[in-house]
Amino acid sequence: MQLGFAGTPQFALPALAALLGSAHRVVAVFTQPDRPAGRGRHLKVSPVKEFAQQRGLDVYQPASLKTPDAAALLRGLELDALIVVAYGLILPAAVLALPRFGCFNIHGSLLPRWRGAAPVARALLAGDASTGVTIMRMEAGLDTGPILSMEETPIGDRDTAATLNERLAAMGARLLLATLDALAAGGVAESPQPMTGITYAEKIGKTEARIDWGAPALDIWRRVRAFNPWPVAATAWDGAQLRIWDAELGPADPRDASSAAALPGTVLRAADAGIDVVCGEGVLRIHRLQLAGRRPLTAAQFTRSAKLVGARFMSP
Repeated sequence: MQLGFAGTPQFALPALAALLGSAHRVVAVFTQPDRPAGRGRHLKVSPVKEFAQQRGLDVYQPASLKTPDAAALLRGLELDALIVVAYGLILPAAVLALPRFGCFNIHGSLLPRWRGAAPVARALLAGDASTGVTIMRMEAGLDTGPILSMEETPIGDRDTAATLNERLAAMGARLLLATLDALAAGGVAESPQPMTGITYAEKIGKTEARIDWGAPALDIWRRVRAFNPWPVAATAWDGAQLRIWDAELGPADPRDASSAAALPGTVLRAADAGIDVVCGEGVLRIHRLQLAGRRPLTAAQFTRSAKLVGARFMSP
């Protein structure tokens, strides 16, 4: 089939790479416009744009697909299908109707659970036992289209948004190729999404990463995992921001005499094995952390130069 591809972040790259190695032909790549980034606010190209240009593909960066020019461009490509992976722009009904077979999306959840912008982080925050990828025919609603295929994976205790995104991206790429091959052969049965079990994954905001030590350790642990690699769970210590990259729940019964009397945010123990912090319920053991402007350190590295026992972490 003659395909267009629309995507922006790293998550989209395995799917694009898989298509380029398949019998299908990618004739155009769409990605979001370059954005200012970093302290110098220099324009930064998306991972998809960089990857596509390295492979000599035609790249288009319209600010919107709702304009007549964007529709004319897509119409002129005479696509059999448009593959959309974390593109970040809305496809209007007029664009969805242009490709011969339609527009198809790789979504990082088991729809209809976690429709929307941040399905991986929301699954971790909710403590879901599993997640997966869905290949969906796109329609005007937000992730409401019929399902062509789906694959599930368990969420492990050590999984973060980073590890899950990497795994789901690879799964999605494999599933996409199988689905497209079946579609080209006329063998895909589409199923409408169930009307029950619908949840929405709202976009993650930076303020959500601020740790409230009065919350249960379980909730804070989920935040640490959900916000790795962005925006990274953060607390304040000694007047500086302290980012928490890796942690686990403390002992099964942490409310010993010392922790029961301590205020949330108090550091009980600081050793090579981890930094134990009192929470509203339970204890969080930190394994990797980072002071603002410094590189991330293990608990063992951090405690060699910082006296933490008895100190109190606060909301930033």
